Amino acid sequence: MAKNLVIVESPAKVKTIKKFLGSGYEVTASQGHVRDLPKSSMGIDIDKDFEPKYITIRGKGEILSALRKEVKKADNIYLATDPDREGEAISWHLYAALSLENKKCYRITFNEITKNAVKESLKHPREIDMNLVDAQQARRVIDRIVGYSISPVMWAKVKRGLSAGRVQSAALHMVCDRESEIDAFIPEEYWTLDAILNIKGEKKPLTAKYYGVGNDKAKLVSKADADKVMEEVKNEKFVVTDVNTGTRQKKPPLPFTTSTLQQEAGKILNFSTSKTMSVAQQLYEGVEIKGEGTVGIITYLRTDSTRVSDEAQAQAEKYLAENFAPEYSAGKTESRDTGKRIQDAHEAIRPTLLARNPESIKGQLSRDQYKLYRLIWQRFLASCMTPAVYETLSIKIAAGKHIFTVSSSRLTFDGYRKVYIQSDDTDDEKSLDSTVSEKSVLKLSELDPKQHFTQPPAHYTESSLVRALEEQGIGRPSTYAPTITTLIKRRYITKEQKNLYVTDIGYAVDDLMGQAFPSIVDAKFTANIESLLDGVEEGDVKWKTIIRNFYPDLKESVDKANEELEKVEIRDEESDEICEKCGRRMVIKYGPSGKFLACPGYPDCKNTKPYYEKTGIACPVCGSEVVVKITRKGRKYYGCMGYPECEFMSWDKPAGKTCSKCGKYMVIKGKKAVCSDKECGHSENLENAE
Repeated sequence: MAKNLVIVESPAKVKTIKKFLGSGYEVTASQGHVRDLPKSSMGIDIDKDFEPKYITIRGKGEILSALRKEVKKADNIYLATDPDREGEAISWHLYAALSLENKKCYRITFNEITKNAVKESLKHPREIDMNLVDAQQARRVIDRIVGYSISPVMWAKVKRGLSAGRVQSAALHMVCDRESEIDAFIPEEYWTLDAILNIKGEKKPLTAKYYGVGNDKAKLVSKADADKVMEEVKNEKFVVTDVNTGTRQKKPPLPFTTSTLQQEAGKILNFSTSKTMSVAQQLYEGVEIKGEGTVGIITYLRTDSTRVSDEAQAQAEKYLAENFAPEYSAGKTESRDTGKRIQDAHEAIRPTLLARNPESIKGQLSRDQYKLYRLIWQRFLASCMTPAVYETLSIKIAAGKHIFTVSSSRLTFDGYRKVYIQSDDTDDEKSLDSTVSEKSVLKLSELDPKQHFTQPPAHYTESSLVRALEEQGIGRPSTYAPTITTLIKRRYITKEQKNLYVTDIGYAVDDLMGQAFPSIVDAKFTANIESLLDGVEEGDVKWKTIIRNFYPDLKESVDKANEELEKVEIRDEESDEICEKCGRRMVIKYGPSGKFLACPGYPDCKNTKPYYEKTGIACPVCGSEVVVKITRKGRKYYGCMGYPECEFMSWDKPAGKTCSKCGKYMVIKGKKAVCSDKECGHSENLENAE
């Protein structure tokens, strides 16, 4: 009987796949990559047309020895690594490392670890797809050249241990830009005006919102504006001029891609991107299910496709027919065009068996596995269902020349919402009052003016940053989580609650990158590289052509930075603090959390202290000096030198003056001093402030 060897990536898959294939097959794992570029050097021979120098990864020698023994015993070898560029590259490295040139060697892929999928893949073996391999090689080589060329500049100009990367630098720049927008944001006052109107014969009043004059929408920017409208309408008749009723539909969401799964898991389950991917990997590789053994319960987790197989579509139609009324089934659905190239060999992320509902296997999953599986299961089922239907009502009410409006809607058919409500879905259902007809005269009960202030852009969260990266074409499904994890690990950004903030060291790195390597931090440039990599995968672009065009400009920038960026080098700046142990004047150094004071006599004197950057501004609570401090996670804030006796702190820099309107302390926002009390909202130009 022919001996068949199947090589997968993860040991977690071995037992599951072995069970599916039986005694004629031996299944073993490479445990990921077996070859890679060396860590001790760039590993790219620039002079030989950017040829990469691959070596066996340390610790993988024994694994390769064991694999070679299995290869000798096998008649057929099937390389069954993951169905993406990375998996294709791992198969190619295995082919080279195990010398499979003269063996019957085949590449197989399956999008889910189920018996049908694995057995079906063996019926359609193929050769290794070198376009996929080359796309992965191009990414690896570009990122290695960028990292190993720019990181030494970081070490020389900022501090050792820092790193720069093509995707991570662009992502950091996006977060820095957002923080700058927030810091410079100045709230603007605006007002809303509601008219509370009584309807004849109805106990419940109608609340109408002020719209404007005629068809022109008006903006009330001050109390005076609101008062003027109130004065003009208080004695007018409120006459209904237009009543429109109708219906609208809300389409079901698409099934999950990697990006949308990370976003929804972050918003709904409070999972980080790395946790989402880790738990999804477990669900994909296989969990022990009573009566089934170990089986993969979701499809492959790294995908940007929303396509669904015919088999999965049939499962959904059957499940809906058996468990829901006929009007809930949408029949055959199609993926919606996202306008981007996608790896359409993949499917969306979905359950491998829809009949395996979350509640039926809850006891066999961990808490996190259950939560994520339920989210994926509900989202996929919802994507196969009919839209939600709303009855809408729109009313226009005239008070002299001024117009007030009422808009409301009521859910009349829940459709997909019966099983799934998205994180950004609002409660669209409001009470409808259709007893109002045109020319009805309503009685004014009261006018309700309210003051508001515009809000700054929201801080990025992991979820919103993933969405922004995807929208701008930066990175791909496999890179979102590692990119954010690297930025946090390097302490370029910090995470508090769900929000991401830039640290001092992150700003220093971004500033240097922006000066010396503006193209690397440019989102459009990074997105263009991704598009070129897609072209390599599709066979339209040769991978080394990208490198040849990219490298000369990078080298020129690196050489120029090494020569001209001395002025941004962060040297050990002397402070006013005297080391109490040896009497030397202490210096300011950078650590993982930002600046600290250290004795220049190191290693003879190892004294260190926290560094507080003085602002020259008096504390608004006790009169001591306000200094710049750093949270444990690396975020900058302003606190009192007298802590812990005085607990004053502010995320914004105090302006050193009090508000002339309410007496609270003011903070600096761009070129203005703004009251720290958002309810007050008073601001002054800094140049005019005393």
